[in-house]
Amino acid sequence: MVNALAVIGAGAWGTALAKLLAQKGYPLSLWAYDPGLAEAIDRLRQNKTYLPGVKLPKGIRPTSSLREAISGKDLVVLVTPSHALRTVATEAAPFFKSGVRLVIATKGLESDSLKRMSEVIGESLPGQVAQNLAVLSGPSFAKEVARGVPTAVAMASEKAWLARQLQEVFSTSYLRVYTTQDMVGVELGGALKNVIAIAVGTCAGLRLGYNSQAALITRGIAEMTRLAVKLGANPLTLAGLSGLGDLVLTATSSLSRNRTLGLKLGQGYKLEDILGQTKAVAEGMNTAKAVHLLSKRLGVEMPISEQVYAILHQGVSPKEALSALMNRDLKGELEF
Repeated sequence: MVNALAVIGAGAWGTALAKLLAQKGYPLSLWAYDPGLAEAIDRLRQNKTYLPGVKLPKGIRPTSSLREAISGKDLVVLVTPSHALRTVATEAAPFFKSGVRLVIATKGLESDSLKRMSEVIGESLPGQVAQNLAVLSGPSFAKEVARGVPTAVAMASEKAWLARQLQEVFSTSYLRVYTTQDMVGVELGGALKNVIAIAVGTCAGLRLGYNSQAALITRGIAEMTRLAVKLGANPLTLAGLSGLGDLVLTATSSLSRNRTLGLKLGQGYKLEDILGQTKAVAEGMNTAKAVHLLSKRLGVEMPISEQVYAILHQGVSPKEALSALMNRDLKGELEF
């Protein structure tokens, strides 16, 4: 039974989830880091900064106070950028009630520790707080979910009962939620696909055609699966909603921040200029570094992700990265 909940993070995805849950009748708090944003959402009943044009229900109570947002809540949905999750969770730790259900809707890997978001929460919150943990991921643009476009996502928890319970909470006539106990696979699929999406966008920016983009998506899911399996995931998870599904969405749509980042890099724009043009975070930027370090540590070959890292963090040009990919040693398709 969920009586009250909080959504922590008032970006586009956090706002869309808050709208969905409020429309189902749940009273909720929506926490924004910026007090000015919280005030504007409350006054205008929309988030003009991150989700403009979407009217928000009266059941949403915006706030910039973590204490006010979290205290007494049965369910808390965490939707901060990946680089901020540890800091926010640590600051919020005193306000969670024991036994609270936590849903992580943030996608990414922590740059320094290389940990998944559920691992970050496990380290940031006391054991009695972080014991009922789930992850929400899958092909879902915030703008389309906010408009009620039919969407399917995955809810992962090691506790099957919790995944089923949260499935009921989040499912609507337009959001279909599937359950799984493979948290590792769901989290890694949601993080790694952003890096491959940058590669596909770069390919589009270079005007290389659809053959190249299809190759990157296909070989991208292969290297995503290699790393995920090494870390304990079920390979079938990477062929599902939070793997291939999310990759196809993120790599092919103009709504994708990661594809757009790659597109502009391929068109010759400088990285610093691209990043300075938007407040929205392209999670693949930080994830590329984490994947580079993690794959080296584990001895997993990830050539596409490695070239994305080289473009973003080592100043390699997109054409040089393409040449490096195409001139690698030949091998069988199923070789690991």
